[in-house]
Amino acid sequence: MLFRSIKRISHYSALLGKLSGMDEEQERLLLYSSPLHDIGKIGIPDAILLKPAKLTLEEFERMKTHATLGKDAIEEAEKQLGMEVPFLNIAKEIAYTHHEKWDGSGYPLGLKGDEIPISARLMCVADVYDALISKRVYKEGMQHEKAVEIMKEGRGTHFDPDILDAFLQLEKEFEEVAENFTDIHP
Repeated sequence: MLFRSIKRISHYSALLGKLSGMDEEQERLLLYSSPLHDIGKIGIPDAILLKPAKLTLEEFERMKTHATLGKDAIEEAEKQLGMEVPFLNIAKEIAYTHHEKWDGSGYPLGLKGDEIPISARLMCVADVYDALISKRVYKEGMQHEKAVEIMKEGRGTHFDPDILDAFLQLEKEFEEVAENFTDIHP
């Protein structure tokens, strides 16, 4: 199930990157670095990650630390390598800032608008769409059409308006990716 989600998110990000004017190298880096967006969740207890109910305020605050944990883990990998690597640099940027919101109400830094790296703005759209359509321990997945409607409501608040518009242009392609890499439930 996790593998399929990673594949979907990689493809969603690349689709958005292409429509957002990225060159082939930037798209390639985005495709391969985007699966690391939630690497910091390895530092979150399973009792929180797998909780089949709404998180408490304290649990949610702990969950939010995954963005910083992810950035720190990737920085440590770079330190161990003794150099910066473009792939890891983008992965670090995405891991740290993909929960920032266009209106500044996101976390961990409260970045707003163009302060948010483009890679993270693209990932935000890809990640939220995938979260909406996917079954989780605490919720059922929803239909594509409902997910699109919810995402439209976040235009200019949660999401960069231009990137959300790109998503809307690509919504059929997103739906096809979701179908190609569907989760299999018992």
